[in-house]
Amino acid sequence: QVQLVESGGGLVQAGGSLKLACAASGRTFARHSMGWFRQGPGKERTFVAVITYSGLTTYGRGDVKDRFTISRDNAKNTIYLQMNSLKPEDTAVYFCTADVNSGTLILGQAPYWGQGTQVTVSS
Repeated sequence: QVQLVESGGGLVQAGGSLKLACAASGRTFARHSMGWFRQGPGKERTFVAVITYSGLTTYGRGDVKDRFTISRDNAKNTIYLQMNSLKPEDTAVYFCTADVNSGTLILGQAPYWGQGTQVTVSS
């Protein structure tokens, strides 16, 4: 059974940092791109970042690329999202996702999704 399990969410004050992790199990994602989406209260799920197996990265719109860093450890089948200078508008459930094709992943059409981890940023 394929599982993506996110961890590292929590409550943080504005300006603070959090590091999310997503561990994959049940199969190897050696050739998969893996990434993050988020869904704020009353909002649609939006793309945050993706990283290919070889380490190429793409970030979503806005200033995410200036504050967030996606990385991966292929030996551990795990990706990370380092989030700095957090803002209240970053409050959301963050979802991990995986797909062999980074293009379809960015469109939100990946076959594999985690259950999400809550990030709350207080002002």
